[in-house]
Amino acid sequence: MTSPADQSAVPEQLDTDSVPEVLFVCVHNAGRSQMAAALLAKHGAGRVVVRSAGSAPADQLNPAVIEAMAEVGIDLLAGGAHPKKLTEAAVQASDVVITMGCGDACPFFPGKRYLDWVLEDPAGQGVESVRPIRDEIERRVLGLLDELAV
Repeated sequence: MTSPADQSAVPEQLDTDSVPEVLFVCVHNAGRSQMAAALLAKHGAGRVVVRSAGSAPADQLNPAVIEAMAEVGIDLLAGGAHPKKLTEAAVQASDVVITMGCGDACPFFPGKRYLDWVLEDPAGQGVESVRPIRDEIERRVLGLLDELAV
């Protein structure tokens, strides 16, 4: 049996007449999903609606993640980033839902495109360990933008 993140409930093509909406989900919404959302917002430059959320959000962003993102010119705190609770409404509003270790806590809706990005969790790690995670997320974000053709 496959989990929703493994299923390819992928529409043939996203509606190119509208702006695609992408939701990044991880457990605490304090690291991976925050980095992905900020990088997609930066590179998407208004051509994508970006959200992030967590199945069990933390109280604050991971300090090493804040530092690693500042190194590439993204100030998460000035941008208003903070851990948010995953809601069914956020999933329903999204065209693409990208999970990063939330497991079965992520709601599944037919007709959505689900991707599961397996990435190391930056929780408890220093900025030296977060940099390669950030860089891998950026590589995947750029690939996603190509796929969305925005």
